[in-house]
Amino acid sequence: MPEIQWEDPFCGEGNSCFRMGVDDSGNAYIAVQGQEDRYIMDSRDALRTMILDIKAGKADHLLR
Repeated sequence: MPEIQWEDPFCGEGNSCFRMGVDDSGNAYIAVQGQEDRYIMDSRDALRTMILDIKAGKADHLLR
């Protein structure tokens, strides 16, 4: 498992808290807080875009 430096969690209203992280090679990760051993890996920009879209309500149907 890579050494991931996790950021503070982002928590939506009534939804799970997500955390973004990065490793020494610059790979980006996202996981549900408390389940950091089960993560998705992609580019940092792609993961940030996904979180911003969720915050903007573009993916509410995925969170219910």
